[in-house]
Amino acid sequence: MAARKSFALRIDGKTFDAMQRWSKDDLRSLNAQIEFVLRDALRKAGRLKDPGDRGEDGDSIR
Repeated sequence: MAARKSFALRIDGKTFDAMQRWSKDDLRSLNAQIEFVLRDALRKAGRLKDPGDRGEDGDSIR
């Protein structure tokens, strides 16, 4: 697995609240949900080269 990197993320309150609700609905942490959404968007845009990439929660994005 690739090394994990940390960084601060600034988002508006409405986006944060929506992501928090979505993560609870999907039984993920907020961090795992953000990673899942980003990987899915990257895959759909053709920018993620490894289609078998899995996140820390083990969900495949295929």
